[in-house]
Amino acid sequence: MWRTYGLLILVSCLHAQAAVKLNEVFGSHMVLQQGREIPIFGTTDSPSKSITVLFDGKKVKAVTKGKKWRAVLPAMPASSEGRTLTVEQGDQSVVLEDVVVGEVWIASGQSNMLFRLNQTPGNGAAEIRKADNPSFRFYHAEPQVHTNGAAYGEKEKKALREGKMYEGQWAVCNAASVPRMSAVAYYFGQELQKQLNAPVGVVHTSLGGSQMTAWIPKETLKREYRSCLGASWLESPFVSAWVRGRAKQNIGKDRDMPHPYKPAFLFETGIAPWTQLPVAGVIWYQGESDAEIQDMSQNRKLLRDLVVSWRKAFSSPGLPFLQVQLPRINDSTALRRYWPEFRAVQAQTADEMPGVYCVTTLDLGSTDSNVHPPRKAEVGRRLADVAAAEVYGKSVGCYGPAFQSMKADGPLVTVHFNHADGLKTTDGRSPEGFELAGSNGKFSPAVVKDVQKDSLVLQAEGVQKPVAVRYGWKTYMEPNLVNDSGLPAQPFVAELRKNSAKQH
Repeated sequence: MWRTYGLLILVSCLHAQAAVKLNEVFGSHMVLQQGREIPIFGTTDSPSKSITVLFDGKKVKAVTKGKKWRAVLPAMPASSEGRTLTVEQGDQSVVLEDVVVGEVWIASGQSNMLFRLNQTPGNGAAEIRKADNPSFRFYHAEPQVHTNGAAYGEKEKKALREGKMYEGQWAVCNAASVPRMSAVAYYFGQELQKQLNAPVGVVHTSLGGSQMTAWIPKETLKREYRSCLGASWLESPFVSAWVRGRAKQNIGKDRDMPHPYKPAFLFETGIAPWTQLPVAGVIWYQGESDAEIQDMSQNRKLLRDLVVSWRKAFSSPGLPFLQVQLPRINDSTALRRYWPEFRAVQAQTADEMPGVYCVTTLDLGSTDSNVHPPRKAEVGRRLADVAAAEVYGKSVGCYGPAFQSMKADGPLVTVHFNHADGLKTTDGRSPEGFELAGSNGKFSPAVVKDVQKDSLVLQAEGVQKPVAVRYGWKTYMEPNLVNDSGLPAQPFVAELRKNSAKQH
């Protein structure tokens, strides 16, 4: 499925085609992960001849099985010096130019991750003009098939049947290469590179409208989600009505036809090719399609299984997984109704799974019904700050006020926060978006009676004995509570149980 990019292939005049080839995840200008052994692999038409890989003064021999070969370079420190990687077999050689060593991240999800830099209103064009950064490189996997509301033609059908979902190549970040790059991944990579002062590479592979099932390996689906397999996936309860409807528009009555939303398809075509290479972590912006399904226990399981399956595929049990929490959207339709619940799924998954993090973007969403909020720069930079702090141990403020505990005193509830230095509002008004519930479980709007150093005192009319509090539990709101870093308070829901609080 892969084409060869960025390779200088030196072929003897006696041969019409090189016998030795590199897998397509490799290319000139690529970034190799520092501190980890690096497998180099590909195919050969002459399996009986020995193959050698040379890089940075190191020379390793490959092991060949059938027509596949594999060599392993030793772990190396980060270096921004571009060097040559050469694969030799007899008088044949393949040469990659300008290869560096640094931190490699995967960027994936649905349309808000796919959203391009040149689509970003306001500062997109200016950012492209100043994009030059030789220490930031990326591999943008361009979807060859999209999911617009129309029947597929023969071109799309052929690409899907052959598994040619993505095409791409490694590139150095500059004004010529970045326009079609994911805006979120671009801002993430640029900011992380500056904070680490080391090369950063981002592999971007995403698709608009895609659900988690499309990104989960078939092995996991067979074990946990059997209704997703075969043609029956178009009736599976694990696939939202919108996704099923769009897929039926695309493929019509041919239910055996591959489709980008078909469970496991995007993992197999977009992620699996990269799993042999070590990476530093994943940034993930997805959930708009899954949030249509109100079964939050199902969504929690899907998200957990996605993370676990990727960690297994990359042979990295603690692979950092940074997810963008769904923002606000000014849309009251059924399609967006359960966004608050899905935000809670994302937060709970981060609380329960080591190495999984949740980046709050409640304040960065659309003020209208546009599912693609324009403020991608802040999203990418917040992701980079969380990575710098949590993965690399940098002293970076990366979280807004987060629920810590609650205590009831008659009708009053005091909520204490972590990351609450300089607790304040952006508009000088009272904090908004809080609700209290009594034993009947019905939430009512709460007013803030007092703002203290790291806490708020709340009261709701008609709630005499509060047992639960929640914040940000709306599809759309205008949040105004921040800390001294200007980062927004994190949505939450918590219950008071025998003088202790349990967060959901």
